[in-house]
Amino acid sequence: MDKSDTAPAKAEDIWVALGLLTRLPLPQRNWDGTRGAAKAAWAYPVAGLVVGLLACTFGAVLTRFGLPAGMTAAAILLALSLLTGAMHEDGLADAADGLWGGNTPERRLHIMKDSHIGAYGVIALITGFALRWSALTALLSAGWLWTPVLVAAITSRAAMAYVMDALPNARNSGLSSLTGRPGKPATRIAAGITAVAVLLGFGFSGLWLLVVATLTLFLCATLARYKIGGQTGDILGATQQATEITVLGTICVLLL
Repeated sequence: MDKSDTAPAKAEDIWVALGLLTRLPLPQRNWDGTRGAAKAAWAYPVAGLVVGLLACTFGAVLTRFGLPAGMTAAAILLALSLLTGAMHEDGLADAADGLWGGNTPERRLHIMKDSHIGAYGVIALITGFALRWSALTALLSAGWLWTPVLVAAITSRAAMAYVMDALPNARNSGLSSLTGRPGKPATRIAAGITAVAVLLGFGFSGLWLLVVATLTLFLCATLARYKIGGQTGDILGATQQATEITVLGTICVLLL
């Protein structure tokens, strides 16, 4: 085997991460099939950066045209959802339905796989959008856009990589199972990228963001382990959403 196949990070991993986590029309490429998609988890924060940059550019244009902060915040959230195919929001809804709608791990996993949305899922989506919208509106009203959105996008994707590695797959099918587990080198690189982004954006006060993000992903991982014995793609999506919410809320506390 070529030693490059076992390298903790390769440039093509960024393309793989973008292909997994976004709906961007990427050009066709020949992937290294011996490497596995899980190895690209280190680049999840990079995918978050790309998504955040596009959403922020859209938001900046709307702000330039004088759109109110609340409407711009809603448009940014819509852009984030469209750029990712709403996969993280879908994960949040499915995880909420399954984790609280079933009495056994098997029943919870069955509910999470059902394409229909239940009451818990609706409540989770409404609450999630409301919390993110409130935070973004407050930040935009105070003149903040790029740094909060980018840091939240980067940090929340790194949280997904950690949960992927920390927990076994709860089922033998689905995207998360097919992707596999990234391993410690990939998650450490993702954590390093996130730490650099947070410190560049907020200085040493950004350490609070890292603490909050760590606590959030730890709670998500603990709940998933207790409820279904591992992680699924829905759990990863829910982790991304929960981390984005808590990070944006913490940024509001730091800046406003």
